[in-house]
Amino acid sequence: MGQKRTFRAAIKRSLEAIRSLERVSAMGLLTFALNVTLDGCCDHREGVADDEMLRYWTRLMDAAGAMLFGRRTYELMEDAWPQVARDPKATPSNRDWAKKLEAKPKYVVSTTRRDFPWSNTHHVEGDLIRAVKALKKATPRGLLVGSPKLSAALQRLDLVDEYRFVVHPVVAGHGPFLFSGLQPSLRLKFVAATRLKSGIVALHYRRR
Repeated sequence: MGQKRTFRAAIKRSLEAIRSLERVSAMGLLTFALNVTLDGCCDHREGVADDEMLRYWTRLMDAAGAMLFGRRTYELMEDAWPQVARDPKATPSNRDWAKKLEAKPKYVVSTTRRDFPWSNTHHVEGDLIRAVKALKKATPRGLLVGSPKLSAALQRLDLVDEYRFVVHPVVAGHGPFLFSGLQPSLRLKFVAATRLKSGIVALHYRRR
């Protein structure tokens, strides 16, 4: 009888471990994705803005379940893309990105703003760790975050799973710089690289 109870207990522990792994695997990845110059500048006004680059970002957004923004980056998007989505003179790649961004669930971390009228936008408030973990759990296809300051904060909290850096063949000579002052240094696992015709290289890394 003792051996049977031990065997049953072992089976129960194994089943619990499997269920735990299934819950973890269902949690979406948080991917920090950003345009950056060769010298690490992440100023959105620098870089090569062409159709191929925009199509790359649109495919990346299509694969994700939602977008996560800090307030400043969100407001840059909010000021520009809703108008492009309705502009018949916009290029097809710009309109495609704009319409899909408008339809995509967007989450904004902000302590100073609560009203977000842009469609499919939701406010993230409270404890950042709990809020982002809840979002990851609720979004199996994962989230893209493209706000430098928010991403740095999420990195310090050990919440970022993957990195997608689209490196432009530009030396900006000024900031803001990616992960300025990051401590300790971060070592990543290489996943893939995609070269675009313009000389842009899209790099994909994963945390070790």
